[in-house]
This record gives sequence, structure tokens and C-alpha cells, in this order.
Amino acid sequence: MDGKEVLRIVDAIQRDKNIDKEIVFGGIEQAILSAARRHFGDDHELSVDIDRDTGEPTVLCDGDKLGKDILGEILGRVAAQTAKQVMIQKIREAERDTVFDEYMEMQYQSVSGTVSRVEGGAVLINLGKIEGILPRGEQIPGESFRVNDRVRAVVLDVRKAGSRVKVILSRTHPDMVRRLFELEIPEVADRIIDVRSLAREAGYRSKVAVSCIDSSIDCVGACVGMRGARIKNIVDELAGERIDIVRWNDSLQVLVPNSLQPAEVEDVILCPMLGRVIVLVRDDQLPLAIGRKGQNVRLASKLVGWDIEVMTQTELDEQLDKTVEAFSSIPGVSEELAESLVSQGFFSYYDLSVIEPDQLAELGGLTAEQCEQIVEVADRESERVEAEEEAMRTAQRSAPAGVEQKSVTTIEDESPEEKSAVQEEPATEEVSATEEETATQGEPAAANESESTEEITSETAVAENETVEETVTDVNDSENTAEADVTTVSEESLVEESPVNVENSAEESTEKQE
Repeated sequence: MDGKEVLRIVDAIQRDKNIDKEIVFGGIEQAILSAARRHFGDDHELSVDIDRDTGEPTVLCDGDKLGKDILGEILGRVAAQTAKQVMIQKIREAERDTVFDEYMEMQYQSVSGTVSRVEGGAVLINLGKIEGILPRGEQIPGESFRVNDRVRAVVLDVRKAGSRVKVILSRTHPDMVRRLFELEIPEVADRIIDVRSLAREAGYRSKVAVSCIDSSIDCVGACVGMRGARIKNIVDELAGERIDIVRWNDSLQVLVPNSLQPAEVEDVILCPMLGRVIVLVRDDQLPLAIGRKGQNVRLASKLVGWDIEVMTQTELDEQLDKTVEAFSSIPGVSEELAESLVSQGFFSYYDLSVIEPDQLAELGGLTAEQCEQIVEVADRESERVEAEEEAMRTAQRSAPAGVEQKSVTTIEDESPEEKSAVQEEPATEEVSATEEETATQGEPAAANESESTEEITSETAVAENETVEETVTDVNDSENTAEADVTTVSEESLVEESPVNVENSAEESTEKQE
């Protein structure tokens, strides 16, 4: 083996594959060692070393240096082929590691490429050296791609898969918006304007909080651009996603109202113990502050890093009264302590169950045992309330359409007169040509005679010792159909007959009417 030839091969591989020379030398040494083991077997101790300056290999067998003639015999045709395969494998692994390290440094950075093919919803993007994968879950909802489309995304993850490197891309990650700001807005790229915080729901809406080190520059106006030109390019790249640019402020009293724009905020109450912010708005601003399906307040919470609860002044006053009353019922909690807890933002048993005992002791001057007892009671009450709410949700999901479910508190608050009223389910039964029966609430039924199926006259029996006022309205006869609405109102009982439809058969229903 010629040393100069070895050096020439190493230099060529290093230039073409961008692989370190030491890795190539190591691969050649491993290839020669594999060929020597094939020749001598595993019973001998073998070692191989290549001079990095001359390229001459040195092979030791049981401590003895082998001559060039023996080395040439070792590297025969079959052994040389084995050495070649080992060398190729080592070079491929080194090339894979190089690509892996390169794209690991680009994680959460922007890359662009062309769509090579679409497979089962996933899009394969040619990035030059390698193909990136854009899974369906990382695509913006509603967008589609075709072959040769230009696509921009961020590198989400890089993985080794055998001899290959798998690069996972994303267009839904919040850093996608950050990289687009850097590309489209020079002040952001130059760090004159800083993107301080970002919250995103891909395909729908994003909120970006920006600040500027130069007071003479309007950071929001610079991001929007002349007639919205800069922000329009970003919105077009994100398939029409709405972007709100918020002016950053270190004070939450200012930042929270900014993050809830375009809603107008009246007051901001901070609850540091729970990391919660209570925002008070007018009644007409409440839907705007919450947003569609709670999107506006949810993104604002992510932007500022605090839980934001939006309510009106009336709702806050009612919540305070209910919470003080509930906390005062817990053994060991005085009214003063309950008011102190509420002032810190504790509005539920769950909030009280997660409080630190030392914080509770500091607020109320209690002992450690008293604090633990209060937290245990709050924990039990929190589980009970959660179980009741889950039962109510299950009942509502399983209830038939059109049937209203009453909560436990509503049932307990009913008056005795309301409890005595019985709500009957609509009943449907066949009526013969000679007889029709109508059931009333708690009263004997009165038989209604009918002489033919073509014409029916609805009558209502009057209960004994009761004064009943009858009103019969809107009776229409058409071919074999008759409809009758009969409403009976009594001071002691409520009886209603629903319209009766007859076409060779009749359906009747009785339902409760206040």
C-alpha cells in the first residue's frame, strides 16, 4: 500500500464529503484491521496505525511488525474488497454525523426548499443535501402543497435513522412567526426591535409583543410597515393567519391591557400567589376581550405568562361574596382570613387546596397543623365539586335532544309548590275509531268518544271539587287530519293537552305548562 496514495484518497474524501481527515484515517485503519483479522483469525492480537504525514500503514501482530510483502498478501483481492466495504461504511457514518450536526445547529431556524412529493398527508421537501419531512400535524390547517411548490418552514427536530438523517420540519411552531419577522423586518434582524414574547394558534391568530431600544422608533409601526406592506407579506406566508402586534411593557398593569386589544380594559388586579390576573371590563367589552371560543384571552395569557380571568365588576362582586361565605364555612377559617384569601385571588376550593402551608400561615397567623387541616378540607371539597360537575356534564351528554337538565343547586332551590308539579313525558299511542283516552296529572281520566276517524272533537274532563277553566283554540279540519290545542289552567294543578294530529291514527301528548 502506497502512503502517497493513501494521503491522496484522504484529501479527496475530505474535500468532497466535508469529512474530517482524522475520521477518514480511522476508517482506513479499521478496514486494514478487518482484513488482517480475516487473514490471521481472532487468536492473534492485531493493531493498525497509519502515519498522518507519510500515509504509511504499520500493522502489528502479537507485537511484531509485519513486512510489506505480508501486508500485500493480507490486502489481497477478497480482503481488499472487505476493507473497501468497511471504509465505505465508515465514510457514510461520518457523512451522516456531519449532516446531523449541521442541522442540529439549525434547530428552530428557518429553511426553505421545494416539494418533491406528497405521501399520505406528509410533505417531503428537498433541502439540498437532504430531504425534510413536513408531517400533517405540523402543517397550517387548510393549506395544501403540490410538487415543485416553494415551502418555508423551521427545523423542529433532527434524528438519526440508520445511515440516514431525518429532519422534521414545522410551519405551526411559534418560532415560524419569529423567523418571518426577522426576514421581512430589517429592524428585527438587526436587533433594533426585539420580539419579547409570542403566542400562536397556527392558522387562526398570533400575538407578538415587541419593544425597541431606540425611543425614536415606533416598534409597532415599523413591524406593520408602510400601508401594512411588511405584515402583509408575513400574513400571506402564513395562509392568511391574523397577527396582533402588541407593544411590550415590563409592567403587567400596562402589558395586560395591551395584550387584550382591541378590547378596552377598566382595571387590572394582580394575584401574585397564584400567578393570576383579574381583568375588569364593561359588559359590552366582555365578548371582545374573551374572543371567539376564548381565543383572545387565551393568547393573551400565553403572551404575558400569567393566567388572565376576564369578568365584569358585577360578576367580581358576586364571586367575592360567594367565596367569602364558602371559605368561612371551613373549620379554622375566620371571616377576616377568608377575605384576605379572596383579596389574593383565591376564588375556589381548588385554589385553596394548592396553597403552600407557610403562605396560609403567614396570611392568617395559623399553626402548621391548622394549615394542613384547612388544606385537607379544601382538597376534599374540590374533589366533591369536580365530581358533581363531571356528573352534570355526563347527564347533559346522555340527555335526549330538547330535554333540559337541571343542576343540583337548582333542584334544591325549588319551592314546595314547584316540587309538587310533575313533568310528564310526551306519550304517543294509537287511537281507535271509537275511543280516545287523555291522561291528566293526578286526576281520573275522562273518556272521549269518537264516531269516525275523519272528525274528532277534543273534550277535557273536569275534576271533582275543582274549578276548571277551559280554553279551546284553533281547531282545523283538513281531510283526515284534525288539530286541537287545549290549555287548562288551575290554581292547584297544571294540565295541558298538546295538539292532536289524526290520519287514520292519532297522537297525543301531555306536557307541563307553567
